[in-house]
Amino acid sequence: MWDQEKYQKAIAFAGYMHKNHLVPGKEYNYVVHVSNVAAEIARLIIVEKIGNEDLAIQCALLHDVIEDTDEAKQNELKEELKKEFGDEVLGGLLALSKDDKIDKEKRMEDSIKRIKKQGKEIACVKLADRITNLQKPPDYWDKDKIKKYLDESIMIYDELNIYSDFLGSRLRDKIKEYEQYLPA
Repeated sequence: MWDQEKYQKAIAFAGYMHKNHLVPGKEYNYVVHVSNVAAEIARLIIVEKIGNEDLAIQCALLHDVIEDTDEAKQNELKEELKKEFGDEVLGGLLALSKDDKIDKEKRMEDSIKRIKKQGKEIACVKLADRITNLQKPPDYWDKDKIKKYLDESIMIYDELNIYSDFLGSRLRDKIKEYEQYLPA
């Protein structure tokens, strides 16, 4: 069973890091999103063996802190994450973070390659993240952005569903639901 103390430490860190960050297109704090990703992982742990449950829960809660930090402060943040949560969590977070130094069209593909090297726990966090993100798109997204997000979601499913029958099934269902947002 995962360690509640590690959960509390990670959610507090995420809450601090995202204190001024809202969920895109919503009126509430981003920590709701990371909590929902962690809830997907907690549910997964009940129905499937996952391996290192603490790693998966902590990475679910912290998965966007590197990506959402100004580039000038990222090295300092990485050191702090390593000190507070260890090498394994940092490795998972680095894999989950898109590399903004490469072409935007290749970032997710690159991240998925790195996620696969980390193993099941980190792949499950990515699946849970995308499940949570497949909600009604923000009103300011145009049809091309919606289609691109759907295509990216299908790629994530195709590449990572082998890591979890439960989350793979959940993502497949969310993709089908999301198709309603494609303009005719």
